[in-house]
Amino acid sequence: MANTTNSTCSGNLSVETELVLAGRDPFRYDGFVNTPIVRGSTVLSPTVADLEGHTGRYTYGRRGNPTVETLEVALTRIEGGAGVVLTPSGLSAVSVSLLSVLKAGDHLLMVDSAYQPTRRICDHVLTRYGIETSYYDPLVGAGIAELIRPNTRAIFLESPGSQSFEIQDVPAIVDVASRHDIVTLMDNTWATPLFFRPHDFGVDISIQAGTKYLGGHSDLNIGTISANERTFRSVQLTHGDLGITVAPEDAFLAARGLRTMAVRLERHQQSALTVAHWLAARPEVREVLHPALPDHPGHALWKRDFKGASGLFSIILQPVPKPAVDAFLDSLALFGLGYSWGGFESLAIPFDCSTYRSATRWAPGGPAIRLQIGLEDPADLIADLDSGFTAMAATR
Repeated sequence: MANTTNSTCSGNLSVETELVLAGRDPFRYDGFVNTPIVRGSTVLSPTVADLEGHTGRYTYGRRGNPTVETLEVALTRIEGGAGVVLTPSGLSAVSVSLLSVLKAGDHLLMVDSAYQPTRRICDHVLTRYGIETSYYDPLVGAGIAELIRPNTRAIFLESPGSQSFEIQDVPAIVDVASRHDIVTLMDNTWATPLFFRPHDFGVDISIQAGTKYLGGHSDLNIGTISANERTFRSVQLTHGDLGITVAPEDAFLAARGLRTMAVRLERHQQSALTVAHWLAARPEVREVLHPALPDHPGHALWKRDFKGASGLFSIILQPVPKPAVDAFLDSLALFGLGYSWGGFESLAIPFDCSTYRSATRWAPGGPAIRLQIGLEDPADLIADLDSGFTAMAATR
């Protein structure tokens, strides 16, 4: 469980340089560039005094090891918080974060556009512990003040919204929360701290599914929680008391992914914009839900607050029957049909938010598809989508 004191970086370095250097100490490991994978549970102390005084750098495998610490230290530098803890998945990072700041009798304000499994934590786990959740319109902005109750203890944000890509006015919501002494948490998986740093906007807890862009290769599950001075101790204690830990192999892979994340994200961004602009001109497409496009409803907020856009966005098709949508997706050769994203490969899934939204109404006017644009040549991806539209037309 890291703080900033162990980082090898110093000075005003660019984020690209920080990604390469942060958390590494090659000469601590005989010059090896990457921290080795350390597997182990038991850590020996040289004396009883050391054992009882916990004087060693590590005390038990679940409480950290060099491989895990490397990633924690690096992410603390990148996120700009007081410290980072790691969890086995993005969803577990959400649950640990919520349990760190909520107790029985508390009230949580959760954005209505949140990742659907996050809603399940609220509706099926937190309720069992006497914690009530209310969902709010992602576009509420400073109007969230009207939803605050005497027992409201936390506000959860996700911007852009999962699948539907609404951009929240984060500064406005954080300002209201701070005036009421309410903790703010944010799922920042889409932007990563390279394109949006929640702590810079006053958000207390920044959460990532590192499974996505941090890992970047679709070969691990990991979650990250970055907390500021106000909340880190609570997060750290809850994380430890619940016995949360990550496999050293996953921490190693995530740290390796971190070193190239800036290069990969830039390619994801440019390719996604190329594909999005092409889709926006297609007659089969009713709307492209990409915050970096000028006609997106949240574009002004995105341009004000974000430094870039990743490779994930959605499209709304013109009204067509389900068999036509299925034919479009089934015909794609370069887009896999899979629920994750952030890896090197392109993906596509159909979705429908109307079945679970409760504070807002999802009625986009046509079938919805989410696209993850990978690292393939965008011209090849466009050709693949074009053939998909041909298959869709044939079915109709």
